[in-house]
Amino acid sequence: QVQLVESGGGLVQPGGSLRLSCAASGSIRSIYTMGWYRQAPGQPRELVATIFTSGSTTYADSAKGRFTISRDNAKKTVYLQMNSLKSEDTAVYYCKMTIRTSAVGAYDYWGQGTQVTVSS
Repeated sequence: QVQLVESGGGLVQPGGSLRLSCAASGSIRSIYTMGWYRQAPGQPRELVATIFTSGSTTYADSAKGRFTISRDNAKKTVYLQMNSLKSEDTAVYYCKMTIRTSAVGAYDYWGQGTQVTVSS
């Protein structure tokens, strides 16, 4: 069984910063791609940032220059540093990891979500 637990969300003023964390636990052999998604009310879930096992990253246009994704493989954790936050960043943020738990294959696992609210 694999669990992803997120933390770091909250209320922040426009222009402020937050750092999200997502830690995986359980019977894990390998973790491949890690990513952050978000979903605002009434909107579909969208990809924010991805980090691959090589360390290379991709970002949504809305996140470029403001957000930084990073990973600590030893801690099985992915981070999202969010700076210069805007009201339109308000959403529930989810982490996703592609994880191998056995020799059979690798599957995607999701965190429970953490609320980020940007408001004055």
